[in-house]
Parts: sequence; structure tokens; C-alpha cells
Amino acid sequence: MSFESLGLSHNIIRSVNKLGYLKPFPIQEQAVPVILQGKDLMGIAQTGSGKTACFVMPILEKLQNSEVKKDRNVQVLILVPTRELAIQIDEVFRAFTENLKREIRTMAVYGGVSINPQMKGMFGVEILIATPGRLLDLIDHNALSISGIQHLVIDEADKMFQLGFGEEMNKLFALMPVAKQTTLFSATLNDKVSEMKERLSINPVIIEIKKEEVDIDNIEQLAYHVSPENKGPFLRYLIKEKKVEKALIFVSSTRSADNLVEKLKKNKIKAVAIHSQKSQGARRNNLEEFKVNGAQILVATDLIGRGIHIESLPCVINYELPRSPLDYIHRIGRTGRAGEKGTAITILTDDELQHFRVIQKKMGRKVTLQRTEGIDLHGY
Repeated sequence: MSFESLGLSHNIIRSVNKLGYLKPFPIQEQAVPVILQGKDLMGIAQTGSGKTACFVMPILEKLQNSEVKKDRNVQVLILVPTRELAIQIDEVFRAFTENLKREIRTMAVYGGVSINPQMKGMFGVEILIATPGRLLDLIDHNALSISGIQHLVIDEADKMFQLGFGEEMNKLFALMPVAKQTTLFSATLNDKVSEMKERLSINPVIIEIKKEEVDIDNIEQLAYHVSPENKGPFLRYLIKEKKVEKALIFVSSTRSADNLVEKLKKNKIKAVAIHSQKSQGARRNNLEEFKVNGAQILVATDLIGRGIHIESLPCVINYELPRSPLDYIHRIGRTGRAGEKGTAITILTDDELQHFRVIQKKMGRKVTLQRTEGIDLHGY
């Protein structure tokens, strides 16, 4: 199937071609025609399935044929759980707007930065991508109105409730018109997402894209057993002795991320961290430092790490184990992509061994545990 067959105009197709998209993802094949028809939609699809473009393209297709509105009444609202996702979606919208019939203003708003520039920049915005808390703040300041939105998109709806946005979401729903097109996306269809559907009084077309299994055959998995006091020195030994040029290191908390970066820097290993406690500007700068400007190591937590895109990542290191086996799969799946070989290294202390056995069982793959007692870590 081609993008032309989805019902998209030449203007959108030109952007598709410029961005190098070869053919639609399965979620795009099914969802784009439904959204173009004005129907409500619930899409069950994993992160990385191509769902962002599948609502960006039909929304822009419709808006380019409508009249320009120069006021503070938003036409399209996209609600997201994190600042990173808001920025990513805004970037996708901007990438598709170059060849449209008219200019369409988009804007991403989120907490952690000053509200004043967001308030000032709201006039004339037609597509708003927002986190719930900051959106409510802007509404309280009379910076915009969502009383006339025509299209509501809720992305990663399941995560909205995991992160405690239920109360904010209900407040926002009360401010929206009943008559609107609604698109929901979620990785899972749980009770809370079903409640959201009932709360919005919609009977959507449901599209479910089965989770694509991570191909771990291209990933060499290594596991090392260390004492707690040797965990940091052994990591630094690995990076230096194995000549690791680029690696994404996962930890379980923001405190662990900052502490690890400081230790690496003291040992002359160029490292940066991204996590929810850093400002948006700091996170973007650190990610750019890792991608382009020579930082050897990027340390991340799961929530932030899953929202970033890094081409040709050769190595992932689990410095601390994730809570769930599924998160482990997501972590190591950041390497070994597009047919390339990758390496996933896990460093384990005694109290993590049992949890790692559970992960291996769920994964259906045994990873040989290597001892490290004979390695000289002096100076690391």
C-alpha cells in the first residue's frame, strides 16, 4: 500500500517523500482513512509503531483547507504525558507543514519552563500539543480556550493514568465541546483507558496493532556479577578496556543518573544525563551533546530514555535493572536495529540476581553470567 492510496493530497505526499518515508506503517494504513473520514478512533499500538504521523497527516490535510483563525481558540488539541513527547510531536507537525496550502501554526507547551513565553505565543495557534498540568495553567491565565476544539488527540493514554493525570484530564474534558473528533492512542487497553472512552461519550473505531517483537537475535547479551562496591569501578573498566565509543546507560532513578555521571566525569569519561528533574533545555542540550558533540555516554531513566531516538546505537548498558521484564526488552532493543549488530551489557550485584532470572525466563533467553573477581579494578 502507498501513501497516495490513503487519501492524502499531493501537498502531504510531497512532505512524505521529502522525509524519506517509503511506505505506510500498519497503524497508518488503517488509521489515516478513519481520521480523514472524521470518525472517532482508538488505536492500540506500541511506541515506535508510526502512530504520530498517522494523526499528524490527516489533521494537517483537513486544516489546510479551512480558514485561518487569528485568535486564542485552539482547533486541534493533542494531550501527552511528557514534555519530550510534546516536543517530538511538534517537530513532526512542523516537518509536514512546509508544502501545505497555507501556514498552520503549531505549538508545544509543557511545565518545567517559564509560562510567560507560552502565554505570549498562543495567539493564532491552531494545533496545540500540551501536557495536562501546563495546559490547565494556561487556561487559568486566559491564554487560550479549548471550548471550540474540533479534534482531540490523546497520545499514550495509558501512561496518562500511570503518571497521575486523571484529575487534570477530567477537568480538561469538562472544558471541551461534546461535538468533536476524538483520537486515542495507547500501548494497552486497560480499565482506565476504557473509562476515558466512556467519559468522552465516544464509540470509536478500534484498531489494534499487535506488538512487534524486538529482534534480540542481533543483540549480543552479556551479564557480569560484581560486588556492590565494585559496580562503579567495573563499569568504568568496561568502558575503557572494551573501548566503548557510544553507550546508553539505564538507571532506575534520577539520583542514580546524576551520581553516575559525576563519577564518570571524574574518571575522564565524557558523560551526560537526561531525566525528569533536569530542565527541558538541559535535556535537549545533553541529548545533542551525545548525538553530535562527542559525549561518550548518555545516562537515562526508563521514562525519559524510551522517548528519545538515537540512530545506530552500538551499546546499551543496564547499570540498574528495570522493574519489569518488558522494560528490559525495550531497553536492549535500542541497539541492534535495522539489521545492525548491537551489544547489551547488564551489571548485577547479589540482590539483583533473582530478578534477572525472572527477566531471562520472560525473555525466553539465557544470558551467561560472568564472574569478575579476578579482574584488577585498581585505578578505576
